[in-house]
Amino acid sequence: MDFSTWLPFFIATVAISLSPGPGAIAAMGAGLNHGFRQGQTIAFGLALGVCTQLAVVGVGLGALLATSELAFAVVKWLGAAYLVWLGIQQWRSPASPIQAPAGAGAEPDPHLRRHLLLRGWTVNALNPKGTVFLLAVMPQFLDLARPLLAQYLTIGVTFGLVEFCVMTGYVGLASRVLGLLRSPRHIQWMNRTFGGLFVAAGAVLATFKRA
Repeated sequence: MDFSTWLPFFIATVAISLSPGPGAIAAMGAGLNHGFRQGQTIAFGLALGVCTQLAVVGVGLGALLATSELAFAVVKWLGAAYLVWLGIQQWRSPASPIQAPAGAGAEPDPHLRRHLLLRGWTVNALNPKGTVFLLAVMPQFLDLARPLLAQYLTIGVTFGLVEFCVMTGYVGLASRVLGLLRSPRHIQWMNRTFGGLFVAAGAVLATFKRA
């Protein structure tokens, strides 16, 4: 892929990653509840979810989602239901003091990291809007006269790294709020705010229709 083609794609991916959506909500929720060091794991999961979307489009399954009403509906409702479930879980979270981020010498919780990794992957991988977007946009940056594998790899690495960096920024931004949450009332308010955002994101996804 030529630099003149890659640069517009890079700018597009930055704009897409920065735009508010389920991924940003998940990243901020992880940073708020677990601090930066452990919460950052969700950024890896979100980036892997984007790469999964690219792989789906690359092998042709994206075309199936674009042409099959049933396949699209199944993925859409699974994604919407998962976001609503996350919202309910967040809303019902106990208003207990949030632990500060682990210190430099503390051992991270591997179980929590696996959970956050899976959560991040699921949020992005089960979002058919991402598949539809890639089907509409990615072909504009492909040169069919050149080997496609190298171009797909360039697109995948670019999108994955951009998503990881942006989501890491969201995690870091939210983790800075930890010091402001001193009372159960504050914590309950934040839990319900993020829970409501997850439910709203699920509702928006449920109304999404193919172009």
